Amino acid sequence: MSGHRIAGHEASGTRLTAGNEGRTLLPKSRSPEVPKSRSPEVPKSPLLLYASMAPSSSSVPPALAVGLNAVIVAVTDEVPRILTVKRAGHGKAAPQELGPLEWEGDPPDALPFGPLDPEEHATLERGLRAWVMEQTGVGLGYVEQLYTFGDRFRDPRERQGGPRVISVAYLALAQEEDVAGVAGARWHDWYSYFPWEDWRQGRAPVIDEVVAPALEAWASSGSGQARRERTAITFGLQGSPWDPDRVLDRYEVLYEAHLVQEAYRDVGVIPTAGAPLLGRGMAFDHRRILATALGRLRGKIKYRPVVFELLPSTFTLLQLQRAVEALAGVPLHKQNFRRLVERGGLVEGTGRLDAATGGRPAELFRFRREVLRERPAPGVGLPGVKR
Repeated sequence: MSGHRIAGHEASGTRLTAGNEGRTLLPKSRSPEVPKSRSPEVPKSPLLLYASMAPSSSSVPPALAVGLNAVIVAVTDEVPRILTVKRAGHGKAAPQELGPLEWEGDPPDALPFGPLDPEEHATLERGLRAWVMEQTGVGLGYVEQLYTFGDRFRDPRERQGGPRVISVAYLALAQEEDVAGVAGARWHDWYSYFPWEDWRQGRAPVIDEVVAPALEAWASSGSGQARRERTAITFGLQGSPWDPDRVLDRYEVLYEAHLVQEAYRDVGVIPTAGAPLLGRGMAFDHRRILATALGRLRGKIKYRPVVFELLPSTFTLLQLQRAVEALAGVPLHKQNFRRLVERGGLVEGTGRLDAATGGRPAELFRFRREVLRERPAPGVGLPGVKR
């Protein structure tokens, strides 16, 4: 973790909204597919491992189960990264659960997760930190509560009499480090899950090549005008501006149009050959959770200095700009960005130079913590976004 530690100035662990007032953040009930159990006595869904924590004398699972999910974000070499797991690896799991899950082919990526243990976890956040450490070997620094996901049938075992799964998701900011743990953890480029979100080199090519034609066909097959208006607003089509914060809205449109693999998996249908399946799929509704987190983070960098949690203790202004661009997915005007950062009192010079820039040595800066007391919303913003 960096030495900035801004978490103490956040209402960590208290917010249950995704910061998108007025928008529908949770879809209607959908039921993701999960593999069949090897044994009826052991729950196989990673999100339902905590069902085995029910008293052994009872054959009826609890009516409600609480899980904890972590979206862990880093920026490495100007690439935004997400930490994922492949296996359950929970301490409460039976030995056979530590192997690959019974997916067809390679198991999908999942966010680190685990059940809330009311006996061992004094708080939800402590429980989350414990599971992340066990599964990935990563100790979390900055953490804030993101959203609570509780739609019916998030896990199909609920249809079979299992508990309804409530997942409390958290957003964590870190610096990438080697992973360990028991869950097959790996770091991935977040734009591999949302390739249409990266506009740093201009409009994402996949929008014109795949998304726009496919959404037009989808609109033509249903309530055309309403769908066209919705897709134009969310994807910046037909002259509408691109809003970087609408990450979840865009994913929901693609889901409804069956342009992501989860849309087929959740209804038990195999996509036809050649069907466009955009982005890297994830287990259960984890890509929806991830989309919620990215929208939150893009909005938050405008009014809170959270980007400094992703940087080393000293950095160049170009490194800071590249980190903001990586998160926002849009390019910024260099001089406008530097003027806003310096005039806003967000950074201060160290008097030292970075000779590893490959050119003229650049001055090293550090986050100026006093700004937290001077201004109510000391974010870096998105000054001079290039269009």
